Amino acid sequence: MSNEIATRDEQNAVATTEPAANTLPAPAPTAGTVALMAWAQEASLAYDMATKLAATSFVPQSLRGKPGDIAAAILAGSELGLKPMATLKSIDIIQGTPALRAHAMRAVIQKQGHTIELVESEDTRCRMRGRRKGSETWQEVVWDIPRATKLGLLGKDQWKKQPKTMLVARATGELCRLIASDALHGLPYAAEEVDGYVHGEVAPAKAPLSVAALT
Repeated sequence: MSNEIATRDEQNAVATTEPAANTLPAPAPTAGTVALMAWAQEASLAYDMATKLAATSFVPQSLRGKPGDIAAAILAGSELGLKPMATLKSIDIIQGTPALRAHAMRAVIQKQGHTIELVESEDTRCRMRGRRKGSETWQEVVWDIPRATKLGLLGKDQWKKQPKTMLVARATGELCRLIASDALHGLPYAAEEVDGYVHGEVAPAKAPLSVAALT
């Protein structure tokens, strides 16, 4: 009798530890799920970093005191290959629009192997050319005072103070979009092209952002 009881107990123990024959294994996470989980972890780390940086002078005025915006900027910069502190010197949030400063846009494009050359730069005219990596075809962009006047840009403070710099910034934005828009990851405009930009800070908006003013 004791042998029968021992046998039954042993069989029950096996039955409770072995999975049922019709039980399917849990599906493996997809590549998309794994990537999303990794991004969520990166976002959490970025927000922690942003919280500590939000009140420091290393953060531009447009982002100061806004850890959420700082974290978003850090994540956007990471996709462009920029380290966090470099990102804070390269991306502005202007009237709710994130934008790369012109010097950073050129750096991103050149880092990926595309070529940009400043051919001519004066107070009244800027000529710039560039070509995509592996291409033999040059694209050329010209920005001059008549073109800026037609778009109503000369009345803006920065155009009065430093027309040469603003012409280079406009040419940079247009040329980078022409030769390597895919490298910009959703940040297609130079900050200097967006209404409200003043030396990396944000000026009060005087009118709604115009699409025409960005072309």
